[in-house]
Amino acid sequence: MSHNIHSDFILSPITEILKNVVLASAGIGNGIETYPLCDYVMQSVFIKMTGYQEQKMKCITWELATFDYDYRRVLLSNDDRLGECSSYADKNKIFKRLVAQIQKHNKEFDIINNIDNKTILQETITCIKNIFANTNLSIWAQSSFLVFVNNKTLIKKEHFLCIDSKGKTNMFENVLQDKYEILYNHRNRIAHNTQSYQQDLPTLKTLVSENYKYENYFLHFAILVLIDKIFIELYKHHLERPEYN
Repeated sequence: MSHNIHSDFILSPITEILKNVVLASAGIGNGIETYPLCDYVMQSVFIKMTGYQEQKMKCITWELATFDYDYRRVLLSNDDRLGECSSYADKNKIFKRLVAQIQKHNKEFDIINNIDNKTILQETITCIKNIFANTNLSIWAQSSFLVFVNNKTLIKKEHFLCIDSKGKTNMFENVLQDKYEILYNHRNRIAHNTQSYQQDLPTLKTLVSENYKYENYFLHFAILVLIDKIFIELYKHHLERPEYN
């Protein structure tokens, strides 16, 4: 199996960004005077992760277009309207394209049976817990970290790699799509600096809303890692096509 510069990047785990930020903040201390740093650090790593994933999505589309000339026409004509490859709709389109490409050279490939969503979820949750446990970031954002650690229903294996009522395979089920939408909206607020003219603190109405518990950086990180793991596993199957060997 031969690799190129795109392959190496696509196969590299997004979790390296999280490990690096933990190392970078390790020597700061965690006294009360350091707490104002929390939001700056969290926003920075979050935007870095979303940007990293957007670039990976673009690399995957270009890899697919390298072998499929019909898709190359679609991509260059912007028929899929992928934009920055940041929204769930964009990523789900790329997900479907990648699955379709795998099935072209492996007729027996079935994502439900060939991708272990239980293992992917376990690895994702364990990874987030292990990276952040007893670090400045989990201390600064202790309540959010405890919600993530103790709530076993935030992400379930039934929430992703699922088949809809039309028999089509989607990356996320509706519940996780909604949580990704919260992530995506937060990404846009930071990227476009819309918080600069808005109140920093949430209203009481927001605090008691059902969805407020999903405004959680550790959950956001987990969803991004989950997506990354899904695409890495799929891309490994894509690399089995004859052109790579």
